[in-house]
Amino acid sequence: MSRSWYILHTYTGYEGKIERSIKSLLETKEIDPNVVLDVKVPVEEVVEIKDGKKKVRNNKFLPGYIMLEMDLPETDWKSTCSQLRRIQGVTGFVGTNPNVRPVPISNDEAKNLLLKSGVIKGEKQTRIRQSFNEGEQVKITDGPFASFTGTIKEISLEKEKLTARRYRAIFTTPPFFPIRHFFTTFF
Repeated sequence: MSRSWYILHTYTGYEGKIERSIKSLLETKEIDPNVVLDVKVPVEEVVEIKDGKKKVRNNKFLPGYIMLEMDLPETDWKSTCSQLRRIQGVTGFVGTNPNVRPVPISNDEAKNLLLKSGVIKGEKQTRIRQSFNEGEQVKITDGPFASFTGTIKEISLEKEKLTARRYRAIFTTPPFFPIRHFFTTFF
């Protein structure tokens, strides 16, 4: 027996309900708490900037999946797995059928998922969901160019940066700004 992370496939939208069901089964000892050690719904923090207002919300980045940390025994694994599969909304373990022992994900995959969801402390990346368009007039709200206005020339979603032409000064190469430093203005 060794502790590993497994992925449980569920109906999309049922992740929270199934997480609560598993936790209640663990509390009532219907599922052995020495076998199922932890239950996580993978969520990430998303910052949404709309009309100059910043909203932070949690977003499921693996909809329809739940992470289970289990110390699955080599011989008596079927009883625990069948109890988990019988929960309404669960379709099974990823990568196996009901007659085969579930396969855990690699430690690197588990670490990356836990880092992304903020469970493991590290460089937690907050994803910014922007609603900017090229040619749109914006006001810079932070940094050395705060309170300046400009027009968006280019959007780089991978780098989460915008290229903007400022009105008060003309650069031969427009500077890049982090998206979080902007809000839309309406002139």
